[in-house]
Amino acid sequence: MSGFKKFLMQGNVIDLAVAVVIGATFNSIVQSFVKDLLTPLISAFGGLPDFSSLRVTVGQSDFMYGNFINAVVSFLIVAGVVYFLVVKPYAHVKDRLTAKVEATTRDCPECLSEIPKAASRCAFCSAQVATV
Repeated sequence: MSGFKKFLMQGNVIDLAVAVVIGATFNSIVQSFVKDLLTPLISAFGGLPDFSSLRVTVGQSDFMYGNFINAVVSFLIVAGVVYFLVVKPYAHVKDRLTAKVEATTRDCPECLSEIPKAASRCAFCSAQVATV
């Protein structure tokens, strides 16, 4: 029982629980955006895309492939919204905030040890190295 308690008290479990709650909330926001804003916009220009009436009957079974097409179209719209409104802006901001760190060391050509960039002699093998 103490192992289970230790597992539950790890930070990873708490982080995962928070991520699931935030993800579920974010899912409702994205679904609302697609359902209430994007779908009416698409239907204003091209008609409401609804394939739910498409089906194939084989014997006694109905294959509702129209519902599958609706799900695929919905997924593609949601994936596009998430990519263009979340992933791409986040990557742009992340790239701008991460500072470009200039290398302060280099490799010694003789022993391949890491030495300061301004060094004229290797501290490990005493080889003369050209200054940069």
